[in-house]
Amino acid sequence: MLNGKRILLIVGGGIAAYKSLDLIRRLRERGASVTPLLTKAAAEFITPLSAAALAGEKAYTHLFDLTDEAEMGHIELSRSADLIVVAPATADLMAKMAGGHADDLASTVLLATDTPVLLAPAMNVRMWEHPATQRNLEVLRGDGIRTVGPGEGHMACGEYGPGRMADPLEIVAASEAVLADGPLRGRRILVTSGPTHEPIDPVRYIANRSSGAQGTALARALAVLGADVVFITGPAEVAPPEGVEVVRVDTASDMLGAVLAALPADAAIFAAAVADWRAETIADGKIKKGADGPPRLAFAENTDILATVSSHADRPRLVVGFAAETDDVVANATAKRLRKGCDWIVANDVSAATGIMGGTENAVTVIDAGGAETWPRMSKDDVARRLAGKIAEALA
Repeated sequence: MLNGKRILLIVGGGIAAYKSLDLIRRLRERGASVTPLLTKAAAEFITPLSAAALAGEKAYTHLFDLTDEAEMGHIELSRSADLIVVAPATADLMAKMAGGHADDLASTVLLATDTPVLLAPAMNVRMWEHPATQRNLEVLRGDGIRTVGPGEGHMACGEYGPGRMADPLEIVAASEAVLADGPLRGRRILVTSGPTHEPIDPVRYIANRSSGAQGTALARALAVLGADVVFITGPAEVAPPEGVEVVRVDTASDMLGAVLAALPADAAIFAAAVADWRAETIADGKIKKGADGPPRLAFAENTDILATVSSHADRPRLVVGFAAETDDVVANATAKRLRKGCDWIVANDVSAATGIMGGTENAVTVIDAGGAETWPRMSKDDVARRLAGKIAEALA
């Protein structure tokens, strides 16, 4: 998918810059040509010579290079690539982009371009979570900038949390998705997946048996068709797909907040198995066995995410819910579609005899205003591809 594509790789100043060298190699393995552009700070972590040697092309560093600028070199750099990848995208670079600054070669190129841009953010967890960075991120996404990562993990500074740059292969997959000439190119699609965990005390929670396999397969299939996918996942067994924006949550409340933060979108697909109830009160300490027998738990109802988005001011053009039923599947799912106000419901029978919950196959019925369409049992990947194609047709 990258064969013959021209990638301008802008390397920001951070310890994650060392990964950009491997990224150059991975991109070239897939047939892409790579032109490196290093910020002044990036050159403190890796050398232009290293980047140029791996890319097989000149590495650019300065805005006022007289030879290049006599020919408006920064304009040529900004327009000649098929994709601009910024990895690592530091908090400073993101702030410059969001504010429209152009005080060095990297920021000038990014302001002058009409080429798709993919950011791979990398920074300290506190910097990533700072309201200013999150505001800048929202502005950039509103401008059509794609992102991949950051991931969670241990930082070079010794802290732990979100802020690690995505691995080079994740960035490659995201680059392929951005450049995919599929029917969903330019569409922003939200997908929820996995279970939610509703805590009872510090060591116990209420959950369900969802593996997250169907949601993951669907997010992957949509990305292959060129969609910009925001993948909001609970604590699933299945790893999230590469090439999509991943938002990890635990509770139904967390998921609702992440979903609303991801709007607006062209479509929202709610494949997650969200807990309907939560404990009304979460114990501060582990609940112990006692002479009085099991504890009595009072429950509160979680806010209905599907219904909330279906009636939201920023309602996506297409809203799709999932209905896991154990009896009267079509009747119950049809009633659910009307009750929630969504466009489609994808219903399946998850009774124990089917083996679908947590399994590798699925048998679904897609219900819309025109009626019910039952599909034969197939792999979850095949269900995802077929559903992604149907979504592409609806958004065409």
